[in-house]
Amino acid sequence: MIYFDNAATSGVKPPEVVSAVTSALKNYSVNPGRGGYPRSVDCSEKVFECRKKVAQFFGADSPERVIFTANCTAALNTVIKGICRPGDHIVASSLEHNAVVRPLYKLQRLGAEVDFAEVIFGDPDATARSFERLIRDDTRLVICTHASNVTGEVMPVEKIGRICAERNIPFLVDAAQTAGILPIDMKSSFIDYLCVAPHKGLYAPMGLGVLISLGEIPDTLLEGGTGTLSVSYEQPTDYPERFESGTVNVPAIFGLSAGIDFVKQKGIGTIYQHEMQLMRYIYDRLKDTKGVVLYTPRPQDGRFVPTLSFNISGLSSGEAAEILGRHSIAVRSGLHCASMAHRRLGTVDSGTVRICLSAFNSKREADTFLSVVKNL
Repeated sequence: MIYFDNAATSGVKPPEVVSAVTSALKNYSVNPGRGGYPRSVDCSEKVFECRKKVAQFFGADSPERVIFTANCTAALNTVIKGICRPGDHIVASSLEHNAVVRPLYKLQRLGAEVDFAEVIFGDPDATARSFERLIRDDTRLVICTHASNVTGEVMPVEKIGRICAERNIPFLVDAAQTAGILPIDMKSSFIDYLCVAPHKGLYAPMGLGVLISLGEIPDTLLEGGTGTLSVSYEQPTDYPERFESGTVNVPAIFGLSAGIDFVKQKGIGTIYQHEMQLMRYIYDRLKDTKGVVLYTPRPQDGRFVPTLSFNISGLSSGEAAEILGRHSIAVRSGLHCASMAHRRLGTVDSGTVRICLSAFNSKREADTFLSVVKNL
């Protein structure tokens, strides 16, 4: 199968990741932080080693501020619902995923005020100004996706982060489409909260999210057993235990640790250049193919991640994806859980066919895909 659905999850995992997950299941089926016996202690140390790797990878000082969640959506909800209350004012981008839009919609129904800053395609400075115009003295939180999961366009998070820092407003970034693909330094980008989907650009297993919380989160989304202060009915205040009730996903954490090693060994820049060169090759040939509708300019380094949406005249996005699937080519069709982005593109009724590349895709796969599209 030719797997081009890497924006949903990376379809090929490095052998090192598979080996790490297997080792966790075979040798570390214990509960870290809950037992004093050697294997539990050893497992706890390996989990903490992964926290340190994550903190270093994203420019955060304290590994204790690396929190493991069920997925990136849970990480985003932890910040949004842990900080915002009815009556608060929140600003988010006009390209947000439902993992942000739906929690905000619920807060709106409870009395919060939400404004969506218009993303100006191809003009990061204008996009930053859109945020700046909406920020008020009583703004409680600013949220921005790092890159659209529909268009692949990268948002000017450094510019937005600086605006927030100057006004002492917490800044939350959804890095589901960029972690492991673009370099991210939380401090230089003025990011207070970073939410990561490790199963995408970091090639970890599904079922794990990461929240790096440099700022404070007043309330918890989940309470329960943490292995610490068990005599108290109060949720612990120390990080990361405050936000990690229940057993963490040890196999996925081991896989994340190996995934970070894989990305660092290959070089995040090397992987990105491979993906973007291949994406530009596909884009140029799709542009010359009669009946193909593209929605973005030619992807540029630093301005896009290797994600592309298109349609084929005379076919719905679902029909096109189904035909590609019959040729063993995996793509995503529809609205990609991001109807706001599709409203901006004018594709909310039709959706699009989306492809996203990884380190493991090849020119040969691209040529096969292009041949099938041309025949369609």
